[in-house]
Amino acid sequence: MKRYAFALIGAMMALAVFPAAGQDAGGEKVVVDYSNPKTYVVGGVRVSGTKYLAESQLLSVLGINEGDRITVPGDEVSSAVKRIWLQGAASNIGFYIDSLSADRDTAWFRLELQERPRVVTWNYKGVKNSERDDIKEKLNLRRGGQLSEYVKASSVKVIKDYFKEKGYADVDVDVVVDNDSLIRNAVRVTFDVHKGKKLKIKEISYEGNDEITKFKLDRAMKKTKDAKWYNLFSSKKFQEKEFAGDKDKLLEVFNEAGYRDAKIVKDSLYRRPEDGKLGIHFVIDKGQKYYFRNITWTGNSEYSEDVLNDILKIKKGDVYDVVTMEKRLYSGEKEGDISIRKLYSDNGFLFFNVTPVELNIQGDSVDVEMRMVEGKPATFNDIIINGNTITNEKVVRRAVFTRPGYLYRQTDFERSVREISSMGHFDPEYAVDPAKGYSMIPNSINNTVDIAYNVQEKPNSQLELSGGWGNKMFVGTVGVSFNNFSTANLFKKEAWRPVPLGDAQNLSIRFQTNGSYYTAFTASFVEPWLTGKKPTSLNISAYFTKQTNSYSTYYYQYLNDSQYMEIYGASIGLGTRLKWPDNYFVFYNSLSWQSYNLQDWNYYFIYSTGRSHNISLSTTLSRNSTDQSLYPRRGSDFSLGLQITPPWSMMKKDWRNIDYSSMSVQDHYRWIEYHKWTFKGALYTQLVGDLVLMTRAQFGYLGYFNKNWGYSPFEGFIVGGDGMSGYNTYGNEVIGLRGYENYSLTPYIGNAYAGNVYDKFTVELRYPVIMQPSSTIFALVFAEAGNSWTDIKKFNPFQVKRSAGVGLRVFLPVVGLLGIDWGYGFDTESGKDKSHFHFLIGQQF
Repeated sequence: MKRYAFALIGAMMALAVFPAAGQDAGGEKVVVDYSNPKTYVVGGVRVSGTKYLAESQLLSVLGINEGDRITVPGDEVSSAVKRIWLQGAASNIGFYIDSLSADRDTAWFRLELQERPRVVTWNYKGVKNSERDDIKEKLNLRRGGQLSEYVKASSVKVIKDYFKEKGYADVDVDVVVDNDSLIRNAVRVTFDVHKGKKLKIKEISYEGNDEITKFKLDRAMKKTKDAKWYNLFSSKKFQEKEFAGDKDKLLEVFNEAGYRDAKIVKDSLYRRPEDGKLGIHFVIDKGQKYYFRNITWTGNSEYSEDVLNDILKIKKGDVYDVVTMEKRLYSGEKEGDISIRKLYSDNGFLFFNVTPVELNIQGDSVDVEMRMVEGKPATFNDIIINGNTITNEKVVRRAVFTRPGYLYRQTDFERSVREISSMGHFDPEYAVDPAKGYSMIPNSINNTVDIAYNVQEKPNSQLELSGGWGNKMFVGTVGVSFNNFSTANLFKKEAWRPVPLGDAQNLSIRFQTNGSYYTAFTASFVEPWLTGKKPTSLNISAYFTKQTNSYSTYYYQYLNDSQYMEIYGASIGLGTRLKWPDNYFVFYNSLSWQSYNLQDWNYYFIYSTGRSHNISLSTTLSRNSTDQSLYPRRGSDFSLGLQITPPWSMMKKDWRNIDYSSMSVQDHYRWIEYHKWTFKGALYTQLVGDLVLMTRAQFGYLGYFNKNWGYSPFEGFIVGGDGMSGYNTYGNEVIGLRGYENYSLTPYIGNAYAGNVYDKFTVELRYPVIMQPSSTIFALVFAEAGNSWTDIKKFNPFQVKRSAGVGLRVFLPVVGLLGIDWGYGFDTESGKDKSHFHFLIGQQF
């Protein structure tokens, strides 16, 4: 009989035979007869061939221990070796009899392994650096890890899926394995990626549809878009993972039209021979069109059927539109939505549920029963704030409308999310994301709900060192604005990091200069919650500006201090949030003082030498319901303001008969008087995805009390250009209108600006490029129109100057908002340039 040692490789391995290496007690080689199994007592098991694997762990998995009785060959050995194999740590396994006892009934065994190769480097070829970083994060492959067929196959799948999501449907990946020249049983693995060309959808066609327009069907699919003009801002890449969901949305369009049985019989994806792009063809079976017949309600005690039907807005004979029905039953995630669920949830019924049931289908008519479970009213329990590492918790708590013990209201919860996202201290995109920004933990046993608001701090203080070109000059600016300041921590040494922050106060100091021509200093402080209990804001500001008739050339600077304009000013204001008509309204009042000192200043104003004083009271009623401040997608922002001075001239005796033409300028304008009315309104509409339409209208009127006294030489409107002159201007309100030179649309009387009435209309289409806490960038296309007039009698809202153009906005937390616009003025005067760039450039240090 031939003598052999045995080796067993369990299921998934082929049986291998190795030369015997063991001996019995007499020194003879061990004979293993496969046709005649024999039972042994296990004298011991040792492990050989390993470098990384622990012997104790292997023996534990093997399950053959000293003293056990096993049959060789037999099922116990096969199962033991199979268990080792399934660990995936070895590429080859041998199980040997090393030696036998003298009476040949006890055997010592050896488990010999060949470990899988270890990977010293994972490399990626044919990808960009950013793509490589994304892939590495998804794969999470470690240096020193084992290389197996499973690792290779799963890694290839992840890489392919990654690029398919990016539109590379033909992507292929080769796995190249090279032995390492320095380390034994180690390899270098390279994933060689062949992306190919992006597969884009060229056309989508439909068969079996004769009622619904292609436009409506195309727009229903959110991620599957062809090359039609109305998909200009949508990606045309084919995304396999999104395709199934888009087919469901396609059927919803037919369901809305009453085709409850509509189905997609076939969808064909094909390559167009002329350009290699993708074509998609749907074959649709609409089925029969259905209509509502009877709608009944059960389980409702809080509201009558009439109230519920008024919200549902479905009558007998209406098209059986299941999609719209479900929206009116369940929608309400967005502020302002009205639905049956919203009706109940705004009155505490958090655990409310309604289920529409088709009771009877007869011919083309459907009877529906609304089965309701109202439950009991719920209250807010714990309100949890997470992630506020800088902002004090009280700042967030006072902003939210959800308070422990209060009756649950869905509107209060939605408003709270909106308030947090618009505070300016947190990332607004994170705050409104249902997966990150908040969570609700209902407890149906005690009818309560816990709310957790998760915030992500973002830097919003600004250090400015910038240069801007305007009005044919370069102006330098140094400023600092702490938008989350804390006066309460001023005397706490540990709070100076580098300044005390956390109470949402604003402290701003700014200095601008052009050298000898222009100097300005401003300082302001805002406390948004003066008493700490109610949203009453305190605003304090002071400023100084001086302009001289000095000027510069490329080589020289000419100093002329004998001609100048100086303005001093200060103001204090209080604002409070109202409860009526709703709590989006804010009523703001301020008292301000200004002093104008002109010396031979023959620019801008009616007179050139003299001192004037302006004491005014300003009242503003505003309503802001935008979802966030930086890139609002929905909501509106309206304000109506009145600034008024005492009618000084009418306080004089016989004021109607005073001849101001014979009065000195100093006496005439010593005390400025006027009433100034302003209106500004903006509406934000989310069109598709993040594409936003912004429409805005503005109007301003500067009036007088006494016709003989006339218009105020100050506080008029200067229209045209970018809305900023490169330096702050007090005494006039600068109104930008892109596509025209600065101030060019303002009428003159002599050397003075005389814009006492203006209007302006703007339409902007905005689309974000980057929406991150570290930076926000969005592009825009705009059309504008506006004008200004010397007198209200000359005002004509249709006599406007038109322009259009494109622009880009960049918001950096430390610098603020930067922008550049190109505008084309359609009504520019003959001989003047119609094309203008408007920009502000800031540099962060």
